[in-house]
Amino acid sequence: MNFNLRVWRQKSPKSKGKLIDYETADISPNTSLLEMLDILNEQLTERGEEPIAFDSDCREGICGTCSMTINGEAHGPNHPGTACQVYMRSFTNGQTIVIEPFRARAFPLVRDLVVDRSAFDRIVQAGGFITARIGSAPEANSILVPKHQADLAMEAAACIGCGACVAACPNASAMLFTGAKVSHLAFLPQGEPERTSRVLGMVRAMDDEGFGNCSNNYECVAVCPAAIPGSVMAKMYREYAGATLRETVAE
Repeated sequence: MNFNLRVWRQKSPKSKGKLIDYETADISPNTSLLEMLDILNEQLTERGEEPIAFDSDCREGICGTCSMTINGEAHGPNHPGTACQVYMRSFTNGQTIVIEPFRARAFPLVRDLVVDRSAFDRIVQAGGFITARIGSAPEANSILVPKHQADLAMEAAACIGCGACVAACPNASAMLFTGAKVSHLAFLPQGEPERTSRVLGMVRAMDDEGFGNCSNNYECVAVCPAAIPGSVMAKMYREYAGATLRETVAE
């Protein structure tokens, strides 16, 4: 298969970027999009040109590192799924494919298709943890968790922090990500000690990082590779409202 690629190239955060056209030929339909970029980079290197910078790690749809926008869709056309799970058979022969980095103020561009998503790390550091004794692992059944609550917690914990929700949202909101991280521990008894400080810290950290507000477009849910439900945002709102009230009363 042959494709015309339009790839965003930008040497540094302060330099001016633009879309550059590349032609690829004889690409197997079973080749993944990232493998296709590997092939293109080998050709660029052989020609003495700078290869395209992009992130990847597991290439199995687990880590979320391969964050990029493909033809205007976060992670490409196959949902739920990540960019590394997009295969060239998803496109037609001769098609033009536009590949760009995630666009969000809180995700500053580093180079080409690479963006800095460490804002997510700082949100988690603000409250995504529990108090636990160090040493030997506790008995698994020492704290009973209702099956329904455990299922909801596992559903929220599936978030891989890829940032597709932010890239798809017209407001660059991180509500789905933050809601998943808050809900994961809010559904479990182990998360009870920091319940108030957790949601207050994480929501305020999210705002400090410059993410936008949610306007209920649900584009985030549509592109999420882990199929995180929008209900985690509603859970976060309830947790935040209760925590704010408790904080006000305490003052």
